[in-house]
Amino acid sequence: DQSLALRDRAKGAQEVAVTRAELPARLKEAQAQNPQQPVLIAGDKNVKYEAVLSVMDDLQKAQVKRVGLLVQTTGK
Repeated sequence: DQSLALRDRAKGAQEVAVTRAELPARLKEAQAQNPQQPVLIAGDKNVKYEAVLSVMDDLQKAQVKRVGLLVQTTGK
């Protein structure tokens, strides 16, 4: 459904639902407090790759730094 949630591991594991419009500002606010804080994007296995790239593009345009993808291996 392309819904987004933000989890700041430094503040616990609770996820907060965010809109796509508010995500860049929330991340920039967090990085203002900790400039080295990385942003990891994790997606459900059913999320289309284009949706992930689109969010990454939004973050790049907003000049959010240190954005990467969280990849989970299957352990095989």
